[in-house]
Amino acid sequence: MAKVNPIDVQKYLKGIDYPVNKEDLIKHAEKNGADETLKSLLQDLPEEEFAKPTDVNKAIGQVE
Repeated sequence: MAKVNPIDVQKYLKGIDYPVNKEDLIKHAEKNGADETLKSLLQDLPEEEFAKPTDVNKAIGQVE
């Protein structure tokens, strides 16, 4: 899996209200123009609720 920059991830998730689930992360990233690499990576995240942006970055680091 390609590496993604945590700053880029948060750019595409800007404005999202936490806590959030994986499905809502993907929808929000798509709305903000995320590329296929990021969308694919978000698809691979576990089905859980993310309480804050650092939780998302941590989960991405575990699937990369």
